[in-house]
Amino acid sequence: MASSSKLGRRRNVTTWPIMSSTFWAAVLLTSLLVIYCGQLAAGTCEIVTLDRDSSQPRRTIARQTARCACKKGQIAGTTRARPACVDALIVRSRQWCEMTPCLDDEGCDLLVNHSGWTCTQPGGRVKTTTVS
Repeated sequence: MASSSKLGRRRNVTTWPIMSSTFWAAVLLTSLLVIYCGQLAAGTCEIVTLDRDSSQPRRTIARQTARCACKKGQIAGTTRARPACVDALIVRSRQWCEMTPCLDDEGCDLLVNHSGWTCTQPGGRVKTTTVS
């Protein structure tokens, strides 16, 4: 009688881990999809929309929307012509050039009313960015 009860337990023991591992694998995959598909890593940004308007001669107007997951004390900004998390004090004080928004070979100048900045390339081409 003891041997038959041991066999019964062993059958349950061998089938339970198979069901359990399948269940936990499904739970793990589902949670990974939820975590990684909808969220950004802390301190990173991604471009959500990018619209370009070249209807005017010698002028292109680009509008970009970025989604950022910034750390405490940071806010969405621009570093080296890409969206990035920057110190919130830079944005509050509107000292845009402190966040290094231009590429390495470009010069940065604030607009007169501090509503944005210009990046001047060595060849003289000027890119103007306004903040809205």
